[in-house]
Amino acid sequence: MDGGEVADPAEIEAHLRRHIEACRILGSPIYAALAAHALDDYRAGGPVAAALNGFVGEPARCALVLRLFGTLHRFALSGEAPDLARYYPSVAGADVLPFDDKAVWAAFRATLVDRAEEVRAGMAEAPQTNEIGRSAVLAGALQVLVARYGLGVHLVEVGASGGLNLRPDRLRVQLEDGRGLGPVDSPVVLPVDWRGDLPNLRAPLRVLSRTGTDLDPVDVSTPAGRLRLTSYVWPDQLDRLARLRAAFVLAAAEPVPVREERAIDTLAGLRLSLGALTVVWHSLFWQYLDDDERAAFAARLDALGATATPDAPLARLSLEPRGRHEPDGVRFLVRVQTWPGHGVEVLGLAHPHRPDVTWQRRSTDRRAG
Repeated sequence: MDGGEVADPAEIEAHLRRHIEACRILGSPIYAALAAHALDDYRAGGPVAAALNGFVGEPARCALVLRLFGTLHRFALSGEAPDLARYYPSVAGADVLPFDDKAVWAAFRATLVDRAEEVRAGMAEAPQTNEIGRSAVLAGALQVLVARYGLGVHLVEVGASGGLNLRPDRLRVQLEDGRGLGPVDSPVVLPVDWRGDLPNLRAPLRVLSRTGTDLDPVDVSTPAGRLRLTSYVWPDQLDRLARLRAAFVLAAAEPVPVREERAIDTLAGLRLSLGALTVVWHSLFWQYLDDDERAAFAARLDALGATATPDAPLARLSLEPRGRHEPDGVRFLVRVQTWPGHGVEVLGLAHPHRPDVTWQRRSTDRRAG
């Protein structure tokens, strides 16, 4: 699994406790209940302990619980865990059995016992959610930058997973008042709750190029790739599932390959273009880097930024938690840093699983002279 030391059982237990609260806040009764039962089972030395103990890496940074839950969801989706699938709306649909936390847990635990070796193997893969709702955050933030610079965009996403968020100009962001961004006939429509100081909705967004890289890219043109991404959507969050499946349709119509590459190597290969804005974008990516990797990433961006000019600017856009172990239910920060620079601005606060943003007041033009 991941490099480093074997996870401390106390850290695993703390990670399970945090996950209970995160699932509750984010509206997943099934996963909140499973996390609570899993915590009790872990403390009792049951099959959850057998699955999690001996894991190499920091539990929170490696998203250990999501690895476990995603692996079993994958079994349910693929027909390999029919008893568990009956309780998952993502699989059973209208035929799903009524929610019963003890019954769901019994099916989950039985699957964990029966497929122990396969579970451990599945947990070797890092979670890949590629939540398409984040494209609404990206689209809004790009509107801010396009209104500011008046340039076309070279979009670069690190930690791009399956690359679903590399098409922010090809989907429809639909506001409650009827206004919106993007083509009205897009297969992906993201109804949003946007509040505060909204971005300029009329700035002409032109994406000149799209580059996606990831340490372990997912090929969404394959059934296996689509299954992997679907398995990390929480099984009782059907709106997320519908958005993901629509994003698969858009990806098939307009493929954007994601190449296997470290983020620092992606940055090392970047060159700024005259007459264009280069945007480096990442979302829920920072937590997977260790301190040395973060420092190298920031240093490389600063070095690239030192070559920026008003006619060839650089921006770093991100959607990340405010703290390393902050519960997912807390609004995440939408931040931008620009070169030639004016430091880091907070553009808004966004939900990690829904395309909802509270936009903050900002200056209308901060171009360097």
